[in-house]
Amino acid sequence: MPYLIRTPAVEELPALSALCFRSKAVWGYDNDFMEACRRELSFDPLELRSTSIVVAEEHGRIVGVAQVKVIGKEADLLKLFVEPTALRCGVGRALFLWACGRAASVGADELVIEGDPDAAPFYRRMGAEDCGFVPSGSIDGRLLPKLVKDLRGP
Repeated sequence: MPYLIRTPAVEELPALSALCFRSKAVWGYDNDFMEACRRELSFDPLELRSTSIVVAEEHGRIVGVAQVKVIGKEADLLKLFVEPTALRCGVGRALFLWACGRAASVGADELVIEGDPDAAPFYRRMGAEDCGFVPSGSIDGRLLPKLVKDLRGP
């Protein structure tokens, strides 16, 4: 299914933050954990200028969101979340391919992903490789898998 990939309006950012929160919750985290993650799952209007953010839309409904920040030859996939009712329908793949294309188009050689442990298998299927662990920005003492997708390949 082809999705319309577009830049969101500033007015849509609260709804996108809520989408990220719902998407993260599918992994079964408790309320305290989810509240600790709320800041990292939210969008700030200034991020529309400092990063690339897009939504995936299907029949006028937003079904996913992705955010990339490129600094030199390295791009960071800051967010990639899919509406829970649209999981396993190709939205994540479409957004990941957009992120890779966007990063490569501005000169990045690699896309770095610091993902939820439950999301890591998806990124591996997309061609990313494990390269260690990083501390969570929300939960003290929690480590997240760090993956890298080489953007220089064929």
